[in-house]
Amino acid sequence: MNVRRLIPGTAVAAATVLGLTALTACSGESAAAGNTDTFDVVASFYPMAFLAEQIGGDHVKVSTLTEPGQEPHDLEISAKQRVTVEEADAVLYLKGLQSSVDDTVAQSGVKTKIDAAELTTLEEHGTEVGGHEEEEEEGHDHEAEGGLDPHVWLDPVKYAEVAEGVGAAFEKADPDHAADYEKNTAALVTKLNALNTKFETGLANTGTKVFITTHAAFGYLAERYGLTEEAISGLDPESEPSAARVKELQTMAKADGVTTVFYETLVSDKTAKTLAKDAGLKTDVLDPIEGITDASRGDDYFAVQEANLTALQTALGTK
Repeated sequence: MNVRRLIPGTAVAAATVLGLTALTACSGESAAAGNTDTFDVVASFYPMAFLAEQIGGDHVKVSTLTEPGQEPHDLEISAKQRVTVEEADAVLYLKGLQSSVDDTVAQSGVKTKIDAAELTTLEEHGTEVGGHEEEEEEGHDHEAEGGLDPHVWLDPVKYAEVAEGVGAAFEKADPDHAADYEKNTAALVTKLNALNTKFETGLANTGTKVFITTHAAFGYLAERYGLTEEAISGLDPESEPSAARVKELQTMAKADGVTTVFYETLVSDKTAKTLAKDAGLKTDVLDPIEGITDASRGDDYFAVQEANLTALQTALGTK
């Protein structure tokens, strides 16, 4: 698969147009259709809340369905949260990541439903994403171990496409503040472009291109920067790897000069540390940024992404 390095204007525009077809708001209506004077947005989990806050600024009140420290995949929506969604002016979510959120949004009467999955292109990913896919032996299909990958926010380019679509949705739903939303969106996309450049430059020359993760969250990032992600488990962080998969990873790590097994902050590190110990490898954190906690290496998306870049540079042997 070709590595896409820039944020093309045509792709952003297309994604924005595509995403707007998922909206149900009427452009002529004011923002505060609910119980407050602000534009009330309910976000499904941290990456969506971060976009809403950055783009909405002072005009938007953002609440999040997934609490800090809670694993988003495990979220079950409460009756109180269903009411919160119903009373919101807009809901921002990523269909396919949290089934309970998908069901709640589908059943709600909220005017503006913004599905981030409609604002960019999702791809099929399995436990292996990147260069090794072309070398696979016939009959072993890692794609079959995965599915449609929702982790688009870990690729700054795709996240920027989503930001463009969210900005356009806010402008349509709250036209009185459209100019501010447009300005804030442009500023955010500029920062994401800069982050993309940092990753592109920082990972251009490494000793190995292969890294091992707990679950398959970093496929888009791997594709973007010419790397190969080998995940212990699939897209579901709670899935258990087979003995054959563990043995395969041990063999691969030795062959490809892998030094580190990455684990994350919101799920158990037991499997990663066991694999690392058995294979004589180090461990470190590579954060999928599904939530910010005291254990996070930074207090927002950009800070944690820069920490991820540093961790990858160390593990891959940046030259």
